[in-house]
Amino acid sequence: MTSIAPRPLVIAVDGPAASGKGTIARALAAHYELPHMDTGLLYRAVALNLTRWGGDPGNEFEALRACDRAGVSPDDPDLRSEIVGEVASRISAYPSVRAALLERQQAFAAQPGGAVLDGRDVGTVIAPAAAVKLFVTASPEIRARRRTEELLASGRRVHFDDVLTDIRARDRRDGGRDAAPLQRAEDAVLLDTGEMSRDEAIRAAIALVERKRG
Repeated sequence: MTSIAPRPLVIAVDGPAASGKGTIARALAAHYELPHMDTGLLYRAVALNLTRWGGDPGNEFEALRACDRAGVSPDDPDLRSEIVGEVASRISAYPSVRAALLERQQAFAAQPGGAVLDGRDVGTVIAPAAAVKLFVTASPEIRARRRTEELLASGRRVHFDDVLTDIRARDRRDGGRDAAPLQRAEDAVLLDTGEMSRDEAIRAAIALVERKRG
């Protein structure tokens, strides 16, 4: 009797900046023992390369050149800086940059056992056939408060109003770009983490995955 191999479990976790999607994606990957990719780190790596060799974020050709130099360690502390995040948000609007990084993202999602990926276009572009899609969100004010607390805890001097302005600007860029805009996939389950603690959000995400898996 021929056995049927189980379907790979690909989980797509999308959402705006500071919504908690990265925390949830890492927890899901650990829970289901799957590899995890933060697709936003790819864009941050390109942004960091671009800034380090003095490239212009406003020049699509220079941003595309930086994709070939994306050998930044995921442990590089500069990847998480606000400046790099700002540049990453700008260059992610370039179709050529998105196309250059798409192949490696799709290859990661196509691993035999499955994978967990988080970003802004995982469920709509990178892995539209994912078994489970979550769209994680919260209000701009809540997300700005979380980001402010995170940055203050890391020793950086920031102000809530400045972070909120940045969050809203990123939302406009991510949602308004022509290439793979941030949007909820039609079959994605909405998870609003605004009133949830970290542990509550993770438990809710696991419950949603289990429900989708049947």
